Amino acid sequence: MAFAAPPQQAPLGSLADITGEFPGGFFNISHRDTNAILSMTLLPNSQVFTQPGAMVTMTPDIKLKGKLKFSFKKMIAGGEMAQSTYTGPGEILLAPPVWGDIMAIHLDGNTRWTVGRGGFLAMSDGVTKETKSQGLSKALFSGEGLFVQQFTGRGVVFVTSLGAILQRQLKANEQLIVDNGHLVAWNCPYAIERAGGSMSAGMHSGEGLVCRFTGPGIIYIQTRNPEALSEWIVGHMHNSSA
Repeated sequence: MAFAAPPQQAPLGSLADITGEFPGGFFNISHRDTNAILSMTLLPNSQVFTQPGAMVTMTPDIKLKGKLKFSFKKMIAGGEMAQSTYTGPGEILLAPPVWGDIMAIHLDGNTRWTVGRGGFLAMSDGVTKETKSQGLSKALFSGEGLFVQQFTGRGVVFVTSLGAILQRQLKANEQLIVDNGHLVAWNCPYAIERAGGSMSAGMHSGEGLVCRFTGPGIIYIQTRNPEALSEWIVGHMHNSSA
């Protein structure tokens, strides 16, 4: 089964801009050659909520409020404890901290989405973000920590990746195995298992472990693995200093 383009998005492999609407405004995702940027036009009194530090520019009429949201669960999980709130009218430009793409996920009020570590960029009004426990075994081996971010409601969630984003849509009972370092977002259940069923698979940071997803549902996958990139950079730094 081939990878398919996300609904209402540009064709797979296309670098064309992605445009659309969210409750209270309009958006455009451009520069999708791994340097993606999200432009959001807010109508009067409409709000969007973003990861702290994501703002590149904003027009003077935009009101910015940074809200500290202390959470013992997030403190344990190492998650963000703050969010930035922007209130219109005006325009803001947002960008992720690393090179990659940005995808808009439209929530229909019925489906719950889970976003992987570092994948959340912004969300519109009408979306609820919660930090949920995913159980000790998944916390240890999925690479996503003890708590994950889940999104419900009606609106748009913007996620970001390291590298390009691919979508895989699973039919009922169809399965797909994904390396845990390549997960961006998903709305179907999964189980953790060793890659290839080998009992000698490494345990360091979930190495040798994968996620087996079961449909129906959608999985967004990033083409680069942050942990592998970190190891590559460290290896080259050691080689340069030798």
